[in-house]
Amino acid sequence: MSENRRDAVFAIIIPTWNNLALLRLCLDSIRRHSVVPYQIVLHVNDGSDGSLEWVRSQGITHTHSEENIGICLAVNRAAEISTAPYLVYLNDDMVCCPGWDSALLERIQSLNTNAFMVSGTMIERRETGNACTLIADYGSSPTDFNETALLADQPKRIKPDWYGATWPPSVVHREWWSKVGGYSAEFSPGMSSDNDFSMKLWAAGCRIFLGVGRSQVYHFMSRSTGKVVRNNGRKQFLHKWGMTQSTFDTHFLRRGQLAQAVILPEPAVNARYVWDRFRGLMRLMWWRF
Repeated sequence: MSENRRDAVFAIIIPTWNNLALLRLCLDSIRRHSVVPYQIVLHVNDGSDGSLEWVRSQGITHTHSEENIGICLAVNRAAEISTAPYLVYLNDDMVCCPGWDSALLERIQSLNTNAFMVSGTMIERRETGNACTLIADYGSSPTDFNETALLADQPKRIKPDWYGATWPPSVVHREWWSKVGGYSAEFSPGMSSDNDFSMKLWAAGCRIFLGVGRSQVYHFMSRSTGKVVRNNGRKQFLHKWGMTQSTFDTHFLRRGQLAQAVILPEPAVNARYVWDRFRGLMRLMWWRF
């Protein structure tokens, strides 16, 4: 399928930072396993490992910064030059499985609204306590990646749709991306920026945060964050929104729970909710004073 089609439905936004081998694998999987018309838009941070030269040689639409500007600014810059109606944020250390995009689009089309965030389901090689993922080891890098097993096992990897869409691969409509202003630059280089983006959507009235079990990507868990000075995203989130990330995840997004309906209800004001909000306020006061 050719890229940057005029009829593109998905604008696949990928920030990358000197991860050429992973980036090539990611793009190859998109090209082989996608059926929905798409355009690819990259933001290349630095690129001195040869990735900038390779991207240019491939004629891939991209923006570029001489230094790493972090996730927030990178995805915002790439989104600015994209044109498709749906923005798909994907990481460069992900490999897309067949049907990843059609499963997302089918779920989106069933919603009859643009007010949503929909995520695919990550397959990770080790358990991290994330109820939204599937656990299976198909390799830790491009050199030991077992794609044959990944694809052969796909019919056996069954996961129902889940609540709490936040992480890539995530999809929002361009209208809602613009409404909330994309990712927040104050969370650069990116810790907790996904959570903040979801909270901005919630504050703007969005109540659909669905993870699609049939849309699967393998995640190498290659953390570029180890190379940067990390922002204290949890502290920033609490200061900005007056609640902890865990409170938002548990009581608002109901992250990891089976999606039994489409629209999330307002948080249930029970004893645990009151206690979690109170505890967050106490932590906020401690940090402030």
